[in-house]
Amino acid sequence: MEKEMKKIEGESDAPLAQPPSDVALEKAAVPSPPPPPVVNKAHDVDDPKAIVPVDKASEPLVKKPSGGSIDRDVALAEVEKEKKFSYIKAWEESEKTKAENKAQKKLSTLNVWENSKKASLEAKLRKLEEQLERKKAEYAEKIKNKVGLIHKQAEEKRAAVEAIRREELLKAEEMAAKHRATGSVPKKLLGCF
Repeated sequence: MEKEMKKIEGESDAPLAQPPSDVALEKAAVPSPPPPPVVNKAHDVDDPKAIVPVDKASEPLVKKPSGGSIDRDVALAEVEKEKKFSYIKAWEESEKTKAENKAQKKLSTLNVWENSKKASLEAKLRKLEEQLERKKAEYAEKIKNKVGLIHKQAEEKRAAVEAIRREELLKAEEMAAKHRATGSVPKKLLGCF
């Protein structure tokens, strides 16, 4: 038992566990916040170039536990957390890409549909215009034929009137010659007498 006591005493004389040197370096590497700038109150406050003190919220200091295994556990937890966040970010990007691709596909389909409908309606319009042009040409031809027919009828009537006029002139000349030969006066003189 005495030997065990001496062993325990010998161990107790050993120095206590020192924090790892990297923790000590981290504490030394954390800079202290800079002192606030001194403002000279002699300057006018309305001066646009005047230095105005700004209260900066001091950054919270990250405290690292001094235990070696605890540091490792914390580091592993951070790595695990970052891994989860990177998976989440990758999933989010994937979902956004899927949504974009889906929207682009729908827009492309919609554009194709719109263009086909427009082309169909434009073809229908051209067909109607061609039909109207044909009908217009047919109607114009009919009108021209009617105009020609009317002109022909008018010429025939003019010829008939001219023929009647010539007959009446011949008749009048014959009657005048007969009256001259007989010396009789025609019963009908000019209508104004």
